[in-house]
Amino acid sequence: MYTLLKQEGNARRGEFKTVHGTVQTPAFMNVGTAAAIKGGISSYDLVDLKCQVELCNTYHLHVRPGDDLIYEMGGLHRFMGWERPILTDSGGFQVFSLASLRKIKEEGVYFNSHVDGRKIFMGPEESMRIQSHLASTIAMAFDECVENPSTHEYSKHSCERTTRWLYRCKEEMERLNARHDTINPHQMLFGINQGCVFEDLRVAHMEEIAKLDLDGYAIGGLAVGEPTQDMYRILDVVTPHMPQNKPRYLMGVGTPGNIIEGVARGVDLFDCVMPSRNARHGHLNTWSGIRNIMNAKYQKDDAPIDESCDCPTCRRHSRAYLRHLFKANEMLAMRLAVMHNLYFYNTLMEKIREALEQGRFSEFREKYSVLLDTRI
Repeated sequence: MYTLLKQEGNARRGEFKTVHGTVQTPAFMNVGTAAAIKGGISSYDLVDLKCQVELCNTYHLHVRPGDDLIYEMGGLHRFMGWERPILTDSGGFQVFSLASLRKIKEEGVYFNSHVDGRKIFMGPEESMRIQSHLASTIAMAFDECVENPSTHEYSKHSCERTTRWLYRCKEEMERLNARHDTINPHQMLFGINQGCVFEDLRVAHMEEIAKLDLDGYAIGGLAVGEPTQDMYRILDVVTPHMPQNKPRYLMGVGTPGNIIEGVARGVDLFDCVMPSRNARHGHLNTWSGIRNIMNAKYQKDDAPIDESCDCPTCRRHSRAYLRHLFKANEMLAMRLAVMHNLYFYNTLMEKIREALEQGRFSEFREKYSVLLDTRI
């Protein structure tokens, strides 16, 4: 259940209650694709890094170790030692991005596993069954993520199929939640808005799927290579048609600046691999912009990554030490860097919520929207 606590312009400060705890929104969901954050971060670390929701990947977990195994182990929460909410994506994006050989049909998608090449079929019912086995807090509907650019005609047909698939997802989830042997009978379902960069398709699709009165709604198919301004334009057009009383999730976004701009347009939830991926290459977020720790000027720099940060890495280690770890190819480099970036993102959301509560979000946006995405 979503409760809107405060609004400034289109920006929303809310609370989202789930069976695994209440999420303070706007929130960033930390991406643990295969039930782990890349860079050696455990579920127990995530609590200290202020993570509220972890996102795991349906397709990857289905391929390895298998959703049947995770079900036998008591579901994802028990398997990975994480007690707070988990969102599982439907596998749709991976099917379309990883599978070079795939056939999209009305019943679903036929494709080959990227791990061992074995043939896999995934449709709405299969995706719901896998996610029910995983027992996540929130399951995402199975959709087609259209390539950009795509024609208006193809995008329209794709939206219509995604809508038909959504009805099937809803029906199957209701059936699964009613079973006596389901680990999480309170599993929620989010629908996904598609329509490429076509405003008419986006609005029509959003109005259509809003009729299903789902637990939340996501905007998919953005941040896939289109110009940033196109993403903002679509958000401006779509969010007014999203239900006020449901959480809104912008999938796969993004930079700190993207998140601030997304919040300004009425989005509540975000996820992205960017903070952990960038950290593993020495690109670190700070309140002054992005710092490349590999630069020679940090060789003898005794200061923390960010002097205003109190993450575990900044409290204990210097830029010089972190740079040395990267240059020496020590695993610890990645762990310390990822801890810092995730803490930064979760603190950014905390500060956004605080600014919204105090009615000064527009000032916060003006100060940080461009700055945080600028290289130092």
